[in-house]
Amino acid sequence: MKLPSVSRRTLMLIGVGAVTAALFGYVVLRSGPLAPVAVRIATVEIRPISPALFGIGTVEARFSYKIGPTIAGRVAKINVDVGNKVRAGQVLAEMDRVDLDERIAALDAAIRRAEAAIQTAQAQVDDALARKDFALAQAKRYEELWKTRTVSEVAVETKRQDGQVADAALSAARSNLLASQQDLQRNRADRDGLIKQRENLVLLAPVDGVIAARKAEPGTTMVAGQAVIEMIDPKNLWINARFDQIAATGLRQDLPASIALRSRAGKGVPGRVARVEVLADAVTEENLAKVEFGALPEPLPSIGELAEVTVALPELPASPVIPNAAIQSLNGKPVVWKVEDGKIHVAAVQFGASDLDGAVQVTNGLKVGDQIVVYSASRLASTSRIRMTDNSTELLK
Repeated sequence: MKLPSVSRRTLMLIGVGAVTAALFGYVVLRSGPLAPVAVRIATVEIRPISPALFGIGTVEARFSYKIGPTIAGRVAKINVDVGNKVRAGQVLAEMDRVDLDERIAALDAAIRRAEAAIQTAQAQVDDALARKDFALAQAKRYEELWKTRTVSEVAVETKRQDGQVADAALSAARSNLLASQQDLQRNRADRDGLIKQRENLVLLAPVDGVIAARKAEPGTTMVAGQAVIEMIDPKNLWINARFDQIAATGLRQDLPASIALRSRAGKGVPGRVARVEVLADAVTEENLAKVEFGALPEPLPSIGELAEVTVALPELPASPVIPNAAIQSLNGKPVVWKVEDGKIHVAAVQFGASDLDGAVQVTNGLKVGDQIVVYSASRLASTSRIRMTDNSTELLK
């Protein structure tokens, strides 16, 4: 028996609808919002890690020298320019001597005059000493004569007084000699001081180095202590490095480090933490340290060049470790998605130290062998279905 045509159309519509519903359900369940989320999982393993600190710094000279006059004056001549290499003792610049040469010549004349005055005073002392000896001898002779009443008492007193006068003249002559000697000493000291001032007007390089800055030009008036030339010792360079205070635990002197200069395309140079600064940067919340090169690279880096510093900390004992990519934040607390029997749930965890390879110690919340989600194709929820995969393309969809 043949079915009515209306019934055939109805069956055809029902069939098409069923196929469409099946396709729609397949799409929804396999690639739509209800489809399983592609995830990559990792297993909690136990192993030691070697934590490290990462910081940014600049190349600086360990020793720099600011060279200038010790008295106010005018720059007469500068013999070097920025970038010049100089040797220790080389003349870098000269200050105007003004009247120093004339003042030294005047003191030379004063010294000769003082020396002549000393000779005169010495002759006066010798004369006064001879007069005193003669007066004492005369007084003694007249006292002997007085005993025999050959001379009068008045004559004896006169001779005694002559001795006292001669003694006073000797004291005056000796005082004059001492004053002349002190004048000579003072003039010589003044002359030596002026000579040292004149020597200080010639600015010399204290060590072998490179001129870093030229702070003045000929004719510039400088005050005492103001730098005319700045130079550095290029053989003593280090990195002024900065480390985030949150991750700076364990930073200390003598730790090994690797220095990657910006001009060396990231190639590491061995180094060492020379000093950890007592004062931190309160504005940027960073701790400061000086990292010195194990061996200076050739050619020498420029002062101020940026560098990346990696400080290796001592290896920690073996403990449960997970990739840091697995760590999520929920209500401000660190959590991970734990996988059990193909389903996921949130696990609160506590973490310890980490290394620069992305491994993080787990101190509580997980045990060795647990499986956790490292990457997911979309945001996970407690009701999400998952599908494990190692295909990076699926995770990026």
